[in-house]
Amino acid sequence: MIVHDVSSTDAPHIRIKPVEGWSGFGLKDLWDYRELLYFLTWRDVKVRYKQTAIGAAWAVVQPFMTMVVFTMIFGYLAGMSSEGQPYPLFSFAALMPWTYFSKSLSQSVTSVVGNAHLITKVYFPRLLLPISAVASGLIDFAISFVFFLGMMAWYGTMPTWRMLLAPVFLLLTILTALAVSFWLSAINVRYRDVGQAIPFLIHLWLYASPVAYSLRELPEKWQLLLAFNPMTGVIEGFRWALLGNTAPDVRSMSVSAAVVLALLFSGVVFFRRIEATFADVV
Repeated sequence: MIVHDVSSTDAPHIRIKPVEGWSGFGLKDLWDYRELLYFLTWRDVKVRYKQTAIGAAWAVVQPFMTMVVFTMIFGYLAGMSSEGQPYPLFSFAALMPWTYFSKSLSQSVTSVVGNAHLITKVYFPRLLLPISAVASGLIDFAISFVFFLGMMAWYGTMPTWRMLLAPVFLLLTILTALAVSFWLSAINVRYRDVGQAIPFLIHLWLYASPVAYSLRELPEKWQLLLAFNPMTGVIEGFRWALLGNTAPDVRSMSVSAAVVLALLFSGVVFFRRIEATFADVV
């Protein structure tokens, strides 16, 4: 927010400061600094693959190798249901949004602390830092999605009109990553334990999400409980849109969406409330 300060006898000058109070979301600030968001996002992309031997291929390597492990353990040895789909397709359709979410969370949680040199020198909307970390992962998602289309062709699975709804579930994934990132990145400034705990949290969250197994194999009461995990709705939605699996339960999707919106709203408010202290603590 730009304030024209004319309280003194000196010549008027412009003072830039963030919007104050619990109700200030700073959407106008985000729009005004949209070019900075682009440069921060592009910087994150370049840093990720700088001096790597295979470059952007890492966007496919991680979910592909995880798919291979899940196929061997859960598909062949444990014999878990893949709802009539080849298990590699079944698991990779879930690993795409999950990998994007987990990478975005890992990078965004430390985004504020990692940019301390910027925060202590100049004002800009601090929300741009976790947002840029989440946005930079979209390139990796696009690469893995193209690879998934190749897998569908390999297995002879034809896409349907439902694939047009995949962007809706991608948007839900982005909002979920942002919602959690706003909370944890702000808390991580004061308590660095959060950054240390993130790998453990993501590991537990993976098994609490129906990535390697079908939600239909669980009792109904557990299905409703898992609906409070926003990634449950995301994964079920992607499998339905890409593979034509059973449509997600409306009640479960409603619960997941409500949780995401509640976390997103409260996360923005919390982040904006304490961002004025970042420069002092970081």
